[in-house]
Amino acid sequence: MKDYKHQALKELADQQVRFAPPTRRLEQLKRAEQLLIELDPAKSYPYQFVCYRVTDFRSELHPNLLVPGVELIHDLGLFINELAVSLPAVPIEEVSEPVLTINEISKKYNVTPKTIQRWRKRGLIGIPIVCNGHRQLGFLPSLVDPFLIANKDRIEKSSKFTLLTQEEKDDILRRARRFARFGVGSLTEVSRRIARRVGRSPETVRYTIKNFDLEHPEQALFPDVTDPLDADDKLLIYDSYQKGMDVDTLAKNFQRNRTSMYRVLSEVHAQRLLEHPIEFIHHASFDDPAQVDAILAPMPNAEAFEASRKKMRVPKDAPPELVSNYEMPLLTKDQEQHLFRKMNFLKYRAHTMLHEMLLPSGSINYAKLRVEKLDQIEASLKEANEVKDLLIRCNMRLVTSIAKRHSGQIENFFELLSDGNISLMRAVEKFDYSRGNKFSTYASWAIMKNFARTIPDEKNRKERFVTGNEEVFDVAEDKRSQEGEVVAAAAQATAKVNDLLEHLDPREREIIRMRAGLENGTEGMTLEKIGEKLGITKERVRQINVRAMKKLRTIVETQKEEA
Repeated sequence: MKDYKHQALKELADQQVRFAPPTRRLEQLKRAEQLLIELDPAKSYPYQFVCYRVTDFRSELHPNLLVPGVELIHDLGLFINELAVSLPAVPIEEVSEPVLTINEISKKYNVTPKTIQRWRKRGLIGIPIVCNGHRQLGFLPSLVDPFLIANKDRIEKSSKFTLLTQEEKDDILRRARRFARFGVGSLTEVSRRIARRVGRSPETVRYTIKNFDLEHPEQALFPDVTDPLDADDKLLIYDSYQKGMDVDTLAKNFQRNRTSMYRVLSEVHAQRLLEHPIEFIHHASFDDPAQVDAILAPMPNAEAFEASRKKMRVPKDAPPELVSNYEMPLLTKDQEQHLFRKMNFLKYRAHTMLHEMLLPSGSINYAKLRVEKLDQIEASLKEANEVKDLLIRCNMRLVTSIAKRHSGQIENFFELLSDGNISLMRAVEKFDYSRGNKFSTYASWAIMKNFARTIPDEKNRKERFVTGNEEVFDVAEDKRSQEGEVVAAAAQATAKVNDLLEHLDPREREIIRMRAGLENGTEGMTLEKIGEKLGITKERVRQINVRAMKKLRTIVETQKEEA
């Protein structure tokens, strides 16, 4: 019940959650609930019919899509649940109907709160309310009754499973105590074993054991499980998952269930996203749902662009540093406008989805954390970076042209080129495409402004630190020495290199180590391999490498002058 079976219904839910006002969403909830009651699992329904019944709007999208009744019941339940959770919390005093909490409705129908949660996934509507200063779900009779009518058999079947008696609880705890004494399995595994013997669900058994441990910490059967995970544990879980460890293994290692692991992964994922603010240039078209398809469509004349790209050839005498200039053709003004709008819209969409999961204070609202939403945010940011990379690569010849005009003022042309490329990257981020100007005009001024600052700085540095030795790692092995002396000299050289690297930023240090093969004696890595490992372009790796080496040369020269 986690994923939609049809992307069209998922997009419809996302559109309503983001753009429909709360009163409209509440009306759509009732319409969707009524439709859910009328559905026949054996039939298929046109998407446009479903959209009209829920939103009262005749959509022109997906005209040929037929949704099987069984799959529509599944997706409509998710749609209802997603809309209900997105509603703003209403003080209980302002609700015109009697409101039941989860515990009250579970007692009324003689089922567990977990059963109520399962009913919610099948279409039972609960709306956020504020009671005694706390946000929680409330259930209104006008929304509950249609669900009860449509699921009468399910309700009767669920009510036959009574709550645990005290004797059953004691039996479960007695068995759990025996397993814990001999250290047999985690809480999850023990719960499964006991559930098979007592005829209850694993979750019911696990819930019983955890409640006992919380109420009697001095007699806790699984004390490590009841302690909350600290920040270091959460980071370890997230990093392990990113490195390929599956959720089941993580749950076993930390003696938690899969739900807890997914909750931790979502929490750390959201915190990582918040650490790097998403910057974009807003445009009025971003708020118009009707323009989304046009914004995300392929750029104009994409086929002609691709054909030109395939015809690009690198001159035989081109230095390796300029090979990237001949990989991409120039963009037309229409293509530029489209790509800049698409890049900023993708960032805007990621920013909007992320802030929908935050409280007014700016902290994370864990009740709204969704793995699917975080994945969508990551996908949008990744696509935005791909568009940005394309814009940069198509304009790198502009940097070379301007750098050549200033090359007579500085000895190292490629350092000047690297600075110009960094200016180009900043210009792509800051360019306001909606003003109608060509990007090359804006970028040219940005690059020349940067050169006007960096060239005098470089000249001043050269005048202050004059040296004929440009080698940073000048470590030569003395073949005439004894083995012990060789080892000692190598150790001393390694220590000097490590001391030098400590002056760099962490990412610069890591790139230097990988490039020079200093990582555990491995061979030096290519720019492309380093970029793949760090998630950046090979051009960016080259720029950071050049900047780091420049820092190291300055440090060595300063140390020599002081000596």
